[in-house]
Amino acid sequence: MNPSRRSVLAMLGATGAVLTLPAKAQAVPARTPGGLRPGGEFDQFVKEQAEKDAFSGSLLVINRGRTVLARSYGMADKAKSVPNGPDTLFALASVTKLFTAVALAQLVQDRKVTYNGTLGTYLTGFPDDIAGKVTVHHLLTHTSGFGDFFAFPGYLEAAASWTSAQQAMDSTTEFIRKSTLSFPPGAGFQYSNAGYHLLGAIVQEVSGQSYYDYVRANIFGKAGMTSSDFYTKPQWQADSRIAHPYGTLPSGGRTDGLEGRMFVGGPAGDAFSNCPDMARFAEALLGHELLDPAYTQITISGKVPPIPNSPGKPPAGATRPQAIFQAYGPLATLINGQWNIGHSGGSLGEATDFQLYPDSGWFTVILSNYDYGRGTIPPVFAMAQELIVSGGK
Repeated sequence: MNPSRRSVLAMLGATGAVLTLPAKAQAVPARTPGGLRPGGEFDQFVKEQAEKDAFSGSLLVINRGRTVLARSYGMADKAKSVPNGPDTLFALASVTKLFTAVALAQLVQDRKVTYNGTLGTYLTGFPDDIAGKVTVHHLLTHTSGFGDFFAFPGYLEAAASWTSAQQAMDSTTEFIRKSTLSFPPGAGFQYSNAGYHLLGAIVQEVSGQSYYDYVRANIFGKAGMTSSDFYTKPQWQADSRIAHPYGTLPSGGRTDGLEGRMFVGGPAGDAFSNCPDMARFAEALLGHELLDPAYTQITISGKVPPIPNSPGKPPAGATRPQAIFQAYGPLATLINGQWNIGHSGGSLGEATDFQLYPDSGWFTVILSNYDYGRGTIPPVFAMAQELIVSGGK
């Protein structure tokens, strides 16, 4: 949902030993640097973090279609002693926005939506100065001026009473209708959960399906993501496959935050998935099963010039990005001469990281049911990225 950091991160992962990549990429022999191999620097670091109870979750690292490293640590449910495993489902937080962005791109590809179409073209009930000026492009690039609906007065109290996915969807839209913009559309950059919720509302209105059903059929279904879904709070409580979110207490300890969660996630965050399913999403996206090649490129290429003040300070000694651009969903980052495309996310008891390095063929997905301090890049995420962009040495 509302990320504890947004940095140079991306989209992809894999399961088992195969991830279908473009033929050109498959033809290049894979080279696996020692730091990323089983038993290498990264593997040992993750193990040490888990032993210190500083990491809980699952991860997958692949290079040019072959699994390099797959690990799971910690507990999905501490009270019932259920361990995390490769098939454990995690709340994805804002990585969910990638599904919303691809769904919107599908409708643009089908000529049902345009990127320069205004909000008022697709949704009713907004003031004229918002309806006629905010565009789909603004919503996708966090330049609309809309903010974070979680921070709206009364929102969390109202959300605690919702008992259906459609009620959550429609009621959140109504809260956003009553909000004001922080700046004129296109005049600034502000990470916006409200903007991505409205993109989901547009998907719902234009497709004639609920947002949830559209994503199930056209993202999860087409990609073969058989375990992924927008699970409700009662399902989360009952299903042992789903990791509980262990949030950080002021004392430094952790507590199960499941009881305080909303009924269901939405277009801005908290779909549920696991490492194998995120690999299937990667394969379907890069294999142009979700979008035609042109629209895949439109979605993942940078749109808004270098983004200032991105939350999350790189660790000391880390390779710093040369530029960070907002794409239509993910970030596109130039770092050490290669492009990194993707998204991360975080909330109470959640930290997720989904990365693609198309120039070198690396892919990582890291899903955790521990959170980290706001604005902090989790050390496991940072090391994976550093080893990849530095050649793994």
